[in-house]
Amino acid sequence: MTSVVTAAAGVTVTVRGDAVENTESVQQRLISDGAPTALAAKNAQLWGPDAVAEAGRRLGWLDLPETSRALVEPLARLAEEYRAEGLDHFVLAGMGGSSLAPEVITQTAGVELTILDTTDPLQVGRVIADRIERTVVVVASKSGGTIETDSHRRIFEQAFQDAGVTGDALRRRFVVITDPGSPLENAARQAGYHVVLADPDVGGRYSALTAFGLVPSALAGADIGALLDEAAALAPTLRQPLDNPALTLGAALGAAAVSGRDKLLIADNGSGISGFGDWAEQLIAESTGKDGKGLLPVVVEGVDAPGFVPAPDVRGVVLGDYEAAALAVKGPLGAQFLLWEYATAIAGRVIGINPFDQPNVQESKDRTGEVLKAFETEGEAALDEGAPDVVDGAVEVYSGGAFAGAGLAEVLDSLVGAVSTRGYLAVMAYLDRTGQDAEAAALRPLLTLRSERLRHAPAPVTFGWGPRFLHSTGQYHKGGPQDGVFLQITGAAPVDVPVPGRPYTFRTLQLAQAIGDLRALRSRGRPALRLHLRDRAEGLAQLLDALKN
Repeated sequence: MTSVVTAAAGVTVTVRGDAVENTESVQQRLISDGAPTALAAKNAQLWGPDAVAEAGRRLGWLDLPETSRALVEPLARLAEEYRAEGLDHFVLAGMGGSSLAPEVITQTAGVELTILDTTDPLQVGRVIADRIERTVVVVASKSGGTIETDSHRRIFEQAFQDAGVTGDALRRRFVVITDPGSPLENAARQAGYHVVLADPDVGGRYSALTAFGLVPSALAGADIGALLDEAAALAPTLRQPLDNPALTLGAALGAAAVSGRDKLLIADNGSGISGFGDWAEQLIAESTGKDGKGLLPVVVEGVDAPGFVPAPDVRGVVLGDYEAAALAVKGPLGAQFLLWEYATAIAGRVIGINPFDQPNVQESKDRTGEVLKAFETEGEAALDEGAPDVVDGAVEVYSGGAFAGAGLAEVLDSLVGAVSTRGYLAVMAYLDRTGQDAEAAALRPLLTLRSERLRHAPAPVTFGWGPRFLHSTGQYHKGGPQDGVFLQITGAAPVDVPVPGRPYTFRTLQLAQAIGDLRALRSRGRPALRLHLRDRAEGLAQLLDALKN
């Protein structure tokens, strides 16, 4: 099998088989156009005149291996101070770009960081009740107005006060990361919290090596200096037209997208990096999924996962070693962050989109706001979607009348059958991802196998936890190619948690987010179905059983 290997600074990108010719052709065109030089010079014209305003203020990530070094020593001292005070449990309240990189960093380093990136009342309540006397909360929001993060801050403030933590002791329990001048900065300074300002010239999904990625990771005990060293070793190669693994990766991704290979399956095979696919999923989907174009990452369980197609073209990228892969990437974590950010920016140039905006993310936020506003005046009626079309055991089906009289298995078969030859099925679970509902993740491989039996070829199936995916693949769902079919899953919560200072609870907020996104999808003509679990445990077991049998 023909292959091309580009290696530098401990990073290796290998392209094999049918993907080689297209990748080399695109890479040569990029070099002829001066793209590596232009990106190194932060020339925002690289993505066309319409992108200049946004891209021109979003290229600070190129400098982070050096500019972020100022954080290393102060964070080491702060972590030591906290531990000396008996504060050794760190909770990160953040969404999307504010939480995905720290999750990868700390899991890979083997240190504990509790990630709170949900509005599910079961998960929120469990985190609030866990070691409150030893807890420090890192509140991270670039805009300073993220509704989930604001709700998390409010409930922790209440929880600390209920536990008798007040005054200076309360102020000591919060570290806030945000952009300069945001509403959160102003509120945090007034409250007397420790504030770390992030680089405003870096977008959220490119922020792995900014304060958003480094502050919670360092407090939890990860070696962020080593991460920056790994990235710094790769940085000089990004200015080169040759021996530039990030350029090769970007050319491969861009070539795949423009040739119609726009579903990118990501599998790990011994990379030593934990959870990297989820971070790359947001970076690629939110950066490229717009204007009816884009690459959809499909994170799978491994190279043996149902539906994983490593070759002959770039349908599958493997993190680590795998000789059958059309595209394989190896390297240390810090370098990989920079590698994929550069490659995604280059792929955006090839695809013909601006990789630094996210025009459709706000759409679901606005829809959620409409539901919450109606809730203030109408109460529970604002959350009422009418009678379900189907009630099968513990599962209700809301489809707008499409499946009246059908059983659950028939509904699932019809849904899978609606996926087009070049389409995909997106599963969006508004459930408790770290508790008993975690088994819902098994829906992805089961639906892939179901699609193979029904269609004689496996359909790409993505899986996202709500509302986490709204800050990730949610942009692609609404802005990317119109070939998706959407399965939303909600569940009755046996307990609820009020949001202090707000007229709604977490249960209300979670359901408003689900309903808001469903309406946004349907307004764009996307086929979208909601399954509601009247009892989570029974409903999920029933759903899994219907797919297994």
